[in-house]
Amino acid sequence: MNKLYIGNVSAEASEEDFEAIFDQWKIPHNSPALVKNGYAFVDCPDEKAAMKAIDVLSGKVELHGKVLEVEHSVPKRQRSCKLQIRNIPPHMQWEVLDGMLAQYGAVESCEQVNTDTETAVVNVRYGAKDQARLALEKLNESMMENYALKVSFIPDETAAPEGPSAGGRRGYNARGTSRSGSPSLGARPKMQSDIPLRILVPTQFVGAIIGKEGATIRNITKQTHSKIDIHRKENAGAAEKPITIHSTPEGCSNACTTIMEIMQKEALDTKFTEEIPLKILAHNNFVGRLIGKEGRNLKKIEEDTVTKITISALQDLTMYNPERTITVKGTIEACARAEEELMKKIRESYESDMAAMNLQSNLIPGLNLNALGLFPSGAPGMGHSMSSIPPPGAHGGCPSFGGHPESETVHLFIPALAVGAIIGKQGQHIKQLSHFAGASIKIAPAEDVGAKPHRVVIIAGPPEAQFKAQCRIFGKLKEENFFGPKEEVKLEAHIKVPSFAAGRVIGKGGKTVNELQNLTCAEVVVPRDQTPDENDQVIVKISGHFFACQLAQRKIQEILAQVKRQQQPKPTSGAQPPQPRRK
Repeated sequence: MNKLYIGNVSAEASEEDFEAIFDQWKIPHNSPALVKNGYAFVDCPDEKAAMKAIDVLSGKVELHGKVLEVEHSVPKRQRSCKLQIRNIPPHMQWEVLDGMLAQYGAVESCEQVNTDTETAVVNVRYGAKDQARLALEKLNESMMENYALKVSFIPDETAAPEGPSAGGRRGYNARGTSRSGSPSLGARPKMQSDIPLRILVPTQFVGAIIGKEGATIRNITKQTHSKIDIHRKENAGAAEKPITIHSTPEGCSNACTTIMEIMQKEALDTKFTEEIPLKILAHNNFVGRLIGKEGRNLKKIEEDTVTKITISALQDLTMYNPERTITVKGTIEACARAEEELMKKIRESYESDMAAMNLQSNLIPGLNLNALGLFPSGAPGMGHSMSSIPPPGAHGGCPSFGGHPESETVHLFIPALAVGAIIGKQGQHIKQLSHFAGASIKIAPAEDVGAKPHRVVIIAGPPEAQFKAQCRIFGKLKEENFFGPKEEVKLEAHIKVPSFAAGRVIGKGGKTVNELQNLTCAEVVVPRDQTPDENDQVIVKISGHFFACQLAQRKIQEILAQVKRQQQPKPTSGAQPPQPRRK
């Protein structure tokens, strides 16, 4: 049933008025409008017609001096956990949307609705009624990138038959219908569609892909249910232009195949004789796992798809361009199969990384994880940067770790065989890493390390620099396959604390260190038989995955800061500045 509720209706309106409006805009409808006092109902034959009526008429068409509000009619018993969000900015990153939705509760699903409008529409299901109600109250009419979001309840067929859970007036709470088969974008199932397909095409074929007055690209978008951005203005004069495709994996692949076919036809028409390979752009963080140990993953894809695949050199990367070019040569059908397999691997890597990050992203309040460049959201041509958007659980607007935090030194133990990967060719990687993190990063000489299988990376810098540097090092070890595909990267870090503060880290009967381990999931050890060094400091050993190590480091630094404050002499009454007299 696709019944529409039309609000803000003039008392002068009649059935004939609505018949004329729907006929004028060529919107299919089943029966005459049912006109009541101040509102009306109209039945549409299908979802497509109902969505067209909402997009074309709501807030835009005036009848007898009143602007109509057109929404889906939702029975009160079905106003439960499902919402529809409309008028989403067209270039908004899906992970940003997910973070916004997660502020109000657990998002069980988030499906994109295919419409003809420039802006995006999604259907969202929350885990509880009060969460959906809160999201509606906070997000409806809120501004995002100069777009006013439109949020409303949509029919929830699984809702319990009791009374309404969301309250509110009719006409405020309903504006959309449930759809299936859409790309999943929600907090749990959204991962596959968060990574768009990015390809490079020769500049001379861009016109053919767009078509006369954009007809070709619009046709591709509709047929493949995708959103396609052709970045024509980037790299003026370049021989190739990037194209970003947002859709389901199947939609991305279909759009890519269509684009390859258009280029092939244009090449024949223009007598272009050079081979046109498929070029896929992929964030460097995922390329190591895509290649696999000794290149096994890539070789298997080549064999299975009968293609030749090469990947651009690592040294071509910069801090501002973290993408590498994957060149696939073969027939269109073979390249299409290779694209599916390559992107499947990339999406799996992204899903794994995001799952690990989301698990504990709220443990370090104030740190902007999205600004670290760990994921491709800020890559060139991928829409607005997320660097100003705090992740779920973070307190946006706060400085990351206070005003001017003191520098810290951490000794991070890595596999000895990984030293070359961290340093990079002619030291390029470690220099870029140092510049990116704002930290001093050095590799300790091999003779200074007691355990031969490991080498020490000495990182000096404030807390946020430590976070960035250590995060990149953990990621690099995973990317270069020093840990298995399903193995979590766990490293040991050493920090030095004043010997008089070691007891505070341990706590009475080991209470503090035990609580620290339970909270952070890291192993924290303060060896009791240590001899303090020349600075009267002892070592605290921290072992675990990245977020566990980071949280343990922060908590230990909090303890040290508390000890330091207690050590400071309290000002005497004579040393206090004179207080002004009250008049």
